[in-house]
Amino acid sequence: MEAFDTYQTPLSSRYASKEMAHLFSPANRFHTWRKLWLNLAIAEKELGLTQITDEAIAQMQANLDLDPEQFAVAAEEEKKRRHDVMAHVHTFGKVAPAAAGIIHLGATSCYVTDNADLIFLRTALTLLLSKLAVVISRFAAFAKEYRALPTLGFTHFQPAQLTTVGKRATLWLQELLWDLRNLKRARDDIGFRGVKGTTGTQASFLALFDGDHDKVEALDKRVTELMGFGYAYPVTSQTYSRKIDADALAPLASLGATAHKIATDLRLLANLKEVEEPFESTQIGSSAMAYKRNPMRSERICSLARHLMVLHQNALMTSSVQWFERTLDDSANRRITLPEAFLTADIVLTTLQNVSEGLVVYPKVIARRIHQELPFMATENIIMALVKKGGDRQEAHEKIRVLSHEAGYQVKQLGLENDLIERVRQDPYFDPIKPELDTLLDPQSFIGRAPEQVDKFLAEWVEPALQDPEFAAALQKGTKAELNV
Repeated sequence: MEAFDTYQTPLSSRYASKEMAHLFSPANRFHTWRKLWLNLAIAEKELGLTQITDEAIAQMQANLDLDPEQFAVAAEEEKKRRHDVMAHVHTFGKVAPAAAGIIHLGATSCYVTDNADLIFLRTALTLLLSKLAVVISRFAAFAKEYRALPTLGFTHFQPAQLTTVGKRATLWLQELLWDLRNLKRARDDIGFRGVKGTTGTQASFLALFDGDHDKVEALDKRVTELMGFGYAYPVTSQTYSRKIDADALAPLASLGATAHKIATDLRLLANLKEVEEPFESTQIGSSAMAYKRNPMRSERICSLARHLMVLHQNALMTSSVQWFERTLDDSANRRITLPEAFLTADIVLTTLQNVSEGLVVYPKVIARRIHQELPFMATENIIMALVKKGGDRQEAHEKIRVLSHEAGYQVKQLGLENDLIERVRQDPYFDPIKPELDTLLDPQSFIGRAPEQVDKFLAEWVEPALQDPEFAAALQKGTKAELNV
């Protein structure tokens, strides 16, 4: 009952995946801190600090995970000391007494807090990359299936020349591929803060090793290796530059923009009754209007994507006000911003995958809308066909113009069907091309190279991107995305 009496963020309690929620959990955070302390001690011992014993290392290794009792001890320590890192230093020392005197030796708080955050950023980006690859594969299958199905195009949300359902999906896919590239670049660029000391000068470690600069450099490199990073940032202040947070959140914000565009297109298509997101047999669209099938998944994507785009601004502002070697006004902000950004991106991708796996296309509705608008679009073809038969282009244009306005009146003023073609058929002026009218009005003749563009794009861009071995496991799993709510 206690859980219902306390506010919980819906990002973790309502929407997020277990993997992403666990990554930013207290249990994982403090486990990571302990691993950082362990590897610091291992490296210091390797480089000659004799006060670090094998027993100390063994006890630290055996107690990397915290049980509920240790969380309670840490909470009490923090209440007393008003310092979360020192609270956990003391808590760790109680279960690893042989190491109590050497835990955190030479380090500043940011050794564990910042290095842990970099680990979380890199891991979170890796989780998102695999999810995004699956989303891309689903939309690619959709684009392939409907590569040649003509549909009315829209510019300014006004009827325009035809495209295909599959070609429209490639526009979504291209932006998702850019997001895949951007997330990968950001992930691969993340380094380790390393072992830099209180203001980044490594003075404390230089004192530990009696002024031996080579050993201090070796310590920095060794801990970086033990934590699985290819490099450490060459210079830092007390913290790693908060610009790195901004760089990590930038591709998330961009992904939010892509997802919002896709979901908005689907919401508009749902209104047109041409394409709908999944709708379960027992799902209720409205508490009052029982007939409704609201695009709630796409609306959720738009809602969360807006939040995701805004969070990047937070990281930029935090980066811009870090005075000299550090201030602490970043701390509380980052505790909220970083987890929320990745939890939100995770939820957006899960929901987008769920939508992509259950899209429903209504070809007859699409064909009916084409039939309503195509006569107007076919007028140029009719004029050119008449000219080929020896007609006068200007005279043909005037004839079509008059009939088009008459048909437009029927549609707009009387609410009737577009009867332009029937008017053409009844006018003797068009006798020379009447046998060709059906061909001139074939929607397939208005879609240009759309099907071929779909084929080429999938073969040359999408498939190579998905062949990255990093995504193999996620793509082979074939699991469909299930929403918690």
